Amino acid sequence: MKREIIKTLDGSTTIHIEEWDECYHSKHGAIQEAQHVFIKNGLALFQNRNVSILEIGFGTGLNAFISFLESKKMNQSIDYVGVEAYPISSEELLSMNYVDELNANSNKPIFEKMHQSNWEEKTVLNDHFSLTKRQQFFSDIDDKDKYDLIYFDAFGYRVQPELWSTAIFKKMYDALKNNGVLVTYAARGVVKRSMIEVGFTVEKLAGPPGKREMFRARKTQ
Repeated sequence: MKREIIKTLDGSTTIHIEEWDECYHSKHGAIQEAQHVFIKNGLALFQNRNVSILEIGFGTGLNAFISFLESKKMNQSIDYVGVEAYPISSEELLSMNYVDELNANSNKPIFEKMHQSNWEEKTVLNDHFSLTKRQQFFSDIDDKDKYDLIYFDAFGYRVQPELWSTAIFKKMYDALKNNGVLVTYAARGVVKRSMIEVGFTVEKLAGPPGKREMFRARKTQ
């Protein structure tokens, strides 16, 4: 499938898949979406503590990089696991402008190391952030009671409904610790029903720019 680099409305880049008319991040603002969905409504719930995170769709590394930057402000130590079935190319990575747009030039080596690190190995980026990238289909995830927070950032239901199935959300529920949280940009009724079916308590929140609503789900036993 043909892929192109485009600029989103906040000036940050993303990858557009022409055949699906689908992007890795919101066309209304890649950075804005990441900060609203995953940081404000996810990571910020865990200030001043150790956090284990599972990202569903590592993609460009934007969510991981912003989490690294924000963790310093929130006094967090993060063990981050990113799952991606189809890693982006080196050429695509070089076209991403996140370091500049986030005014994070002093941390450019961190962003680069996130992508240069070996898959399937834990990489310690500094004394408060470690990253493990797993090249894996979401359907093969079998972690149990391991994570405090899940960033569910798969391609949209319109193009890959199988990634939003009850079976996948059961895996997410099992992977979370009790009182763990899953956040996603999605707000479809069918997604909410699948989450509730596997045991999640789901709340609807205001969405990022260009999107009216989003979901946050919590595992309670």
